[in-house]
Amino acid sequence: MAKKKKLSTPEWILEGYDSPAAYEKSKGVKKKEHRSVSPKNLNEGRKKKGNTFKVRRCPECNSDEVSVVVGEESKGMWECKKCKWKGKDVKKEELTEDEFMKYMDDKGEEVA
Repeated sequence: MAKKKKLSTPEWILEGYDSPAAYEKSKGVKKKEHRSVSPKNLNEGRKKKGNTFKVRRCPECNSDEVSVVVGEESKGMWECKKCKWKGKDVKKEELTEDEFMKYMDDKGEEVA
């Protein structure tokens, strides 16, 4: 049985580009066809390296206690547990590992 190659994260993702085409354009590479399609809305303009963490917040009270509303009629609906806001436009924040650790400390959560 032939040994399989290990999978690795593509360079264009590691360097924070939105697509293989954007990566190649910045590197001056001529166009070529790709077999894979880049993920939709891959953190537009993101240039952070390393681990990142996403925090969602209520647009009304800025609380991070928001959750998805489950049900057929509520596709993509979010609800704030504090102020009872409901809607689709929840704030999204991306934090680096250090920022996330500080966020968790400030919040009073125990971090292992």
